[in-house]
Amino acid sequence: MIKQISSTQNKEVKHLLQLQEKSRQRRKEGVFLVEGEREIQLALKGKFELQAVYFCRDLIDFQEIEELLSNENLITEISKEVYEKIAYRGSTEGVLAIFKTKENSLESIKFETKNPLILIAEAPEKPGNIGAILRTADAAKVDAVFIANPKTDLYNPNIIRSSVGCVFTNQIATGSTLEIIDFLKENNISIYAAALQASKPYHQIDFTQSAAIVVGTEATGLSEEWRENSTQNIIIPMSGEIDSMNVSVAAGILIFEAKRQRGF
Repeated sequence: MIKQISSTQNKEVKHLLQLQEKSRQRRKEGVFLVEGEREIQLALKGKFELQAVYFCRDLIDFQEIEELLSNENLITEISKEVYEKIAYRGSTEGVLAIFKTKENSLESIKFETKNPLILIAEAPEKPGNIGAILRTADAAKVDAVFIANPKTDLYNPNIIRSSVGCVFTNQIATGSTLEIIDFLKENNISIYAAALQASKPYHQIDFTQSAAIVVGTEATGLSEEWRENSTQNIIIPMSGEIDSMNVSVAAGILIFEAKRQRGF
């Protein structure tokens, strides 16, 4: 028989709210909350370990939940009132799940191609930008995404939402700038840093060999370590009055030029 929760004062409901709202709680327990059937399916496909599923029968057909997993013991039915209290989105998806976090270490990265293409973002803060970067990385099917000096919890619900689940479809690692630079050098991967100083237009670069494209924030750009260790700094020529653009847009332009050169 499926467990049921109807009260918003239930201890389990309060725990779900903590996971939704507090990165400290997510880190402490090593779990996070995913909302929406598509995102849950992507997390399962990405081999994230499922801990529990919560669904509202008023909003989603139970048969759809059964199709997500075979272990009925992981499923809890919740009332519409409980669901609306927990749900992060305004839309009525009707299902949430708890998954175990992954390590996301540089050591966990495995390249399946001879000349990997990596997208690196240094110290991105806005979850919306991180989500957009991950969507771009998924669309281009890059070999890995590295977040240098991360300032935001990777399993922040806003990142999961804005990435439309691409936080689960990409191979992602986090580390300090110097740790990532050392990793790239050890693996003979050329570094192309998006910076104004001593730069070449991006379309003049050969991206067909192992390459890491590095972007920084609009406010501060990349740190000195990237500029000092770059194989070549690159720039996107601009014809307007400003000399910078949104980091996710810049990442998309650079990554798809690399993909164009590689014949997609």
